[in-house]
Amino acid sequence: MGGDAAAVEVRDVVVRYGETTAVDGVSLSLPRGRVLALLGHNGAGKTSLLQICEGFRRPDDGRARVLGLDPVGDHDELMPRLGIMLQSGGVYPWATAGEILRLFASFAAHPLDTDMLLDRLGLRRFERTRFRRLSGGEQQRLSLAVALVGRPELVFLDEPTAGMDTEARHTTWQLIEELRADGVSVLLTTHLLDEAERLADDVVIMRSGTVAATGTPAELTSAAAIDVLEVRADPGLDLTGLRAGRTVAEPTPGQYTISGSLDTAGLAEVLAWFATAGADVTAINTRRRTLEDVYLSLTATPTPVGATK
Repeated sequence: MGGDAAAVEVRDVVVRYGETTAVDGVSLSLPRGRVLALLGHNGAGKTSLLQICEGFRRPDDGRARVLGLDPVGDHDELMPRLGIMLQSGGVYPWATAGEILRLFASFAAHPLDTDMLLDRLGLRRFERTRFRRLSGGEQQRLSLAVALVGRPELVFLDEPTAGMDTEARHTTWQLIEELRADGVSVLLTTHLLDEAERLADDVVIMRSGTVAATGTPAELTSAAAIDVLEVRADPGLDLTGLRAGRTVAEPTPGQYTISGSLDTAGLAEVLAWFATAGADVTAINTRRRTLEDVYLSLTATPTPVGATK
């Protein structure tokens, strides 16, 4: 069964649609009991890669293993161990939320309690509402419940909080954190960078079918020490001596911004300059790079027209 294998292991995978290469030699690994966020613009190749991992198509080149198994060749053996969020059109639109969840629970050997999931995800009052009448956020919550009801070892979550309100979004985050604590592996895609930074143990950023960067959120954001230092002090200071290798400005009187990567020594040097200038410093604020900053810098080049998601 490959019990000691990674939850997902992808090596040099290539996916083509005619003349378009959607995934071009991608490799990634999701260890068991961790959360991996797969990030990228529409067209970066995320969905194609998920289809490979979920066993809905074979790669044109390379190899994928999920829970130690071939996701296509061992599909029937693998599916009971996976949780996959439903996409639009994946259920009978006239079935109610309760009917859909109980149907999927019936497929599992040891399902979670459906009433608990309905309550936890705020779906109790929609239990008898037909799927087609649910809002987008409500459909997302039901899709998450369906993905979890079978007690999966590995969950694929494609934009899990899309369309959700703030309360439902935070409930979903808590559920994902509980899954990880219980040893469940999670591979999620999201366009919400704060979501990825909060939830993910590991991040893979894709661009035009290739891996642009990979690492933990801390590793990806640690390259920059301090990007911007804001200092409030006496207005109108002569900043000539402070400009060496830095971008310095006074956008409003007495509000100074010093831009550029500042390590501990550089920060001390800047503050020492203000002290030497005899300035009365009343406030200091620093800003470090976030995962969103890293993501935007890596994906700034537009995806070629005709690329496939």
